[in-house]
Amino acid sequence: MPAAELVHMATINVQVGPMIEVGKGHKGTRVTANVPSLTVTSDRLNATLATDDAADWLTVGDDGTALLDVRFTLKTDDGAFIFVEYQGRGDMTTGLIATAPTFQTGDERYAWLNSVQAVAAGQLNGETGELVYELYEVQVSA
Repeated sequence: MPAAELVHMATINVQVGPMIEVGKGHKGTRVTANVPSLTVTSDRLNATLATDDAADWLTVGDDGTALLDVRFTLKTDDGAFIFVEYQGRGDMTTGLIATAPTFQTGDERYAWLNSVQAVAAGQLNGETGELVYELYEVQVSA
């Protein structure tokens, strides 16, 4: 029977910009927030935002559950570019967040990321906009 193990990959520190409420639609309340800074720190990967267009497009349900849709490009400390996207769920009351990031890169040094399914557990401080994730690789074995 297959089993999954979580192996710690990195810590991610994010500064979330002001949230802009677009309004309520048929799927919930649409909120957008830019991400002015983000750093990834680990023994295998150290990176910051490569561009200034990182953002989160949230849809918040009536129960306070936020559906996340996040995309950004990283630049590693040795010059590689890595595209990251993830969806997930967050609790607007507690700030607790669970996500499932995937990665794309053409840089051979980080090609291992192309086959990684990750999960992350985070918490947003709504007053300061500081968000910290612990990122884990899901390793599946038979």
